[in-house]
Amino acid sequence: MTSSATPELVIPTVDLADLDRPERRAAALAAIREGFGTYGLVYVASHGVSDIGPLYDRWNAYCARPLAEKQKKNSAAIWYQRGWTPPNTERAVVAGGQPDFKECWFSAPEPMSAEVKAQYPEICADNVWPEDDVAFEEANLARGHELHLAGLKLLRGAALALDLPEDTFSASAEGGAHVFRLLRYLPLTEAQTKEKILWGEEHTDFNLVTLLPGGRFHDPSGAPAKAPDAGSGLYLRTRPSKEHPEGALVRGTAPPGCIVAQVGQMLEILTGGTFLATPHVITPPHTAGWTRLSAAHFVHVHPLALLFPLPRFRDAHSVAAYSPPVLAGTYAIKTLVDIGLAPPSAIDKLGYRHYDRLARIHGV
Repeated sequence: MTSSATPELVIPTVDLADLDRPERRAAALAAIREGFGTYGLVYVASHGVSDIGPLYDRWNAYCARPLAEKQKKNSAAIWYQRGWTPPNTERAVVAGGQPDFKECWFSAPEPMSAEVKAQYPEICADNVWPEDDVAFEEANLARGHELHLAGLKLLRGAALALDLPEDTFSASAEGGAHVFRLLRYLPLTEAQTKEKILWGEEHTDFNLVTLLPGGRFHDPSGAPAKAPDAGSGLYLRTRPSKEHPEGALVRGTAPPGCIVAQVGQMLEILTGGTFLATPHVITPPHTAGWTRLSAAHFVHVHPLALLFPLPRFRDAHSVAAYSPPVLAGTYAIKTLVDIGLAPPSAIDKLGYRHYDRLARIHGV
């Protein structure tokens, strides 16, 4: 896949501070409406997220540890929702069979209730951390929390932009299984750079909204550096339009001081497709040996909330497109199976699991 930016597109920038300024609020809401409605993404200013560089340094150091040590934090039993995810684990739903060339670290920066932990033990699991790096834990939780607050404020703006009560989306996210994720995309060999290999195949996120604080490339010596070519890194696909029937690819680099926010599937469902989930792809350089660090925070709907178009977005088309209604927790389980993080047997959780009572009676 060859990616190229589309310079004629101007992605709106939303200044979150403007949502608190009566004289500027209308412009901020218009930017959200255009960004999420037309492009599926916005750039976000006044987001309150600190420099993520020091966390990337600690994450890069962790990735350099021996494989046997990292495997101790391999949390396959909880579907990799906490701790370290090894390479060749996750895959995009619509993919050529290639798992993503990355290793990851999952954590939950926001507390969850004992109720949802009992009901969804894998997706609401407790955090795990390296025992010898308290600073890694602290930085994960701090950056994830900052991104989460920015996401909630943006969701409040998104509700107002659609003439909905301000807490429509943010309230549905209260107590959700929110995830902060660190990623390291792996170096390719010289031979692999000549193949059609992607660091991360094109996909959409299954949550409400995703906050992206920006990635960082490392050259073959391991030093941070600018991208080696214009085609490498994160690209986001805009909503299809007359000018771009398949959507246009936009380089996922926000203006200085901004972060990127993109629409997830849950927000698409709740708005009946008014806001469309944003496809995105991560392409490697054409030069061997380069890596890329990045982070993402995923704001989720509460597991017990219903995913279905809100009443004002229901019509024959949206009802047909997003039926049947489903609990967000159930939706998460199915998606984690689809992308290879949860085993197919996890689907058994969605049905009745006590047929063995009759089997025992009949000696089956």
